[in-house]
Order: sequence, then structure tokens, then C-alpha cells
Amino acid sequence: MDELPIGRRVAYWRSRRKMSQQVFADRLGKSKSWVDKVERGVRRLDKFSVLYEIADILQIDVQLLHGKDPERRTDALNCIDQVEVEEIRTALERYDSMSAYFDAAPYPPPLDDMRKAVNHAWLTYQYGRYGMLTRALPKLLRDAQAADAVYGGDDQRREAAHLLGQVYQIASSVLRKLGECNLAWLAADRSMAVAQRADDPLLAGIATTRVCNALVAMGRPRPALELNVRIADRLAPGGDNDADPRRLSVYGMLLLQGAMAAARIGDSATVDDLLSGAGEAAVLLGGDHNHYWTSFGPTNLELHRAAAAVELGDGGRAVETHQRMNGHAFNALLPERRAHHLLDLARAYSQIGDVGNAGDMLLQGDRLAPSEIRCRPIAHELMSEVLRRTRGAPPPPIAELAEHMGVGV
Repeated sequence: MDELPIGRRVAYWRSRRKMSQQVFADRLGKSKSWVDKVERGVRRLDKFSVLYEIADILQIDVQLLHGKDPERRTDALNCIDQVEVEEIRTALERYDSMSAYFDAAPYPPPLDDMRKAVNHAWLTYQYGRYGMLTRALPKLLRDAQAADAVYGGDDQRREAAHLLGQVYQIASSVLRKLGECNLAWLAADRSMAVAQRADDPLLAGIATTRVCNALVAMGRPRPALELNVRIADRLAPGGDNDADPRRLSVYGMLLLQGAMAAARIGDSATVDDLLSGAGEAAVLLGGDHNHYWTSFGPTNLELHRAAAAVELGDGGRAVETHQRMNGHAFNALLPERRAHHLLDLARAYSQIGDVGNAGDMLLQGDRLAPSEIRCRPIAHELMSEVLRRTRGAPPPPIAELAEHMGVGV
């Protein structure tokens, strides 16, 4: 496999750290011309002391400057590294609304621009492009926080809060997938508070699912189950609540996430009860929709039915659920949902001892949304299991994917 020249690797990481050649040169104590020659390969980097200094400034392991193409590593384009985690953390720690109470508020983008940026971020998430999203999140968080702090008038204030609530939810969702559970919980918790200012019970409802997902990821499934069910009861159609498609979608997702929390506890009776309630909502909805970015409907219900079976340790039932699924409806779902399901299905096959099909599901998921497979800790654990249980050398596609993921063969 061809390797990138070391100068190209320096340029890649400098660009990823958002440093100009001049800034990088100043921190290194060199000239801009020196940096340019290194990156173009005109000047060689043959002193270890300089390499270590470069790695320190770029906040990377020096082996990345010597090793393989960074695009083929877990901390490259498709994933997130600790510098980006800290940038998101810093953005989450801002309190623009309180600062604006005492001082001049920051100047936010127009709400129309914010709305487009938030919609784009949702689509980036639902297409499984997590690396692209995590690099955009710090600025999006700052802009949304500034908008929430500044815009006056009831309508603008509510819309700014609504947009910020969505950005927090996006951040929570992607951080949870990448294993940053504490930050995911913080962002989700913020989204619930902001949803109240937006005066939108449905936004608060879907924010609840983000909080509960983070709690489950942190090993707290019981409070997650209780919270999901409590808020679902408040939003259930009937009485003063209409059966609007948006309400049905949010209500259905609360029940589905409650079922996942119950499965983590091992409470199969509650799982069946909540899935049954979600099924009734899906029938009323009449198809798969993406209201409030939920992707809720009959197909997503089946995906959660299979995922709950996996959590309960019943891989055979999960496989049977998949085999009964409407293939056309499944293929119509957005890439993140499908790749997530393929990862669940890989776990199911592993549970029943079929490591060949488990590996095949990982390969299919990787072709569909690489970040869902290459960047998630649970996928890394599963790939290690597949490699360990494979007799002899793994098939070349599996070995190649494992290398991409940074999992040792």
C-alpha cells in the first residue's frame, strides 16, 4: 500500500487543526517558506527532534507522521480525535445567554441561515458522515448559542431556542455514537432545557430520547426507561392531544427508546409492551416519515424490534425479524438507520455463532456509511470478536476493513 509522503501528512494535520502555514511556522519557530517546502516534499524531515516538535504542535502521536495514510486510521477523516472533542466541549461550556444579560451580546447569523445550517447538520448526521459533522459542530454550537442569546420578539426568540435545541440534540447523538457519553448527556440535557424556552412539547419529547440514550450508554438504563415512559404518557394521542403525524412520530420514538432501555435491563415483558404501543402509533402514522428527524414508522419499528432482541441476547430472533422485513422499505431509509441496523444484525449473528455473516454485515454497513462501522467503539469490539473467532486467516475484505478500523488481525 502506497504511503503519503511525510510532508503531505504534515499538511493534512495542519489543515485539520485549522492552522495557516504562517501560524504553524510561528509556533515551530521556522519560516513560512520552510513549512511550504516541507509540505511539498522539497525539504526532508530527518531530525527526530523536529518531528516530535511538529507532532506536539499538531497534538498527534508522532507515529501518525511516520505511519500509514491517515485517512485509513480510526482517528482520521471519518472519525473524531481528542482535539475536536475538546473544541466541542469548549463550545458546550459557553453561556452566551447569561453573558448577554450583563454585556453586549455576540452578533449571530440570520435565522434563515441558521435554519439551513441546522437542516444540513441533521442530514449530515442521518447520512452517517460523522467526521464532517464533528468538525462543523463547534461553530454551529457557537452560532446557535449566540442566536438564542440575542434574538428578541416572541417568534424569533422561540425559533432561535428551537434551533439551538436541535443543535444540542445533533451534538448529543453523534457524541454518543463516538463513545463520548458524558458530553452526549450534557448536550442532551441542555436540549431539554432549551426546548422549554422554545415552547414546543414535541421538541422536548424528542430531546428526552437523547437524554435517555445517553443515560443508557452511561449504564443507567432504569432511569432512562422511567423518563421515556413518563414523557410518552404526557404526549400520547388521545384526550386533549391530537393524532398529528409529528406527535405520533415523537411519541413512537419515546416508546422505542424506552423499549431499548428495558431490553438493557433484561425486562422482556416491558420491551414487548412498549414495542406494541409503538406499533399502534406506526399504524396510525401510516408509513415511514422523518418528522422531527425521527425516521419513525413501521420499518424503524422493526429495526428497534431486532435491536431489542440483540440487547436481550436473542440473536436468532433478531435475524428472523430482519428476514421478515420489507426490503424496499428498508432500502428507502437514510444511511445511518440502515448501517446502524446492519451493525445490530452483525451482533445478532455473532450471538448465534455465525461469524461469517457477522463479518458480512460489517462489510455491508461499511459500504453504506463507513463512519457507523469504523468509528463506533461497539463496532470495534465486534470486529475484534469476529477476528478472534475466525479460523485461520480472515477473508481479505474483513482483514482490510479491520486495518481501516485500526483493529489488529
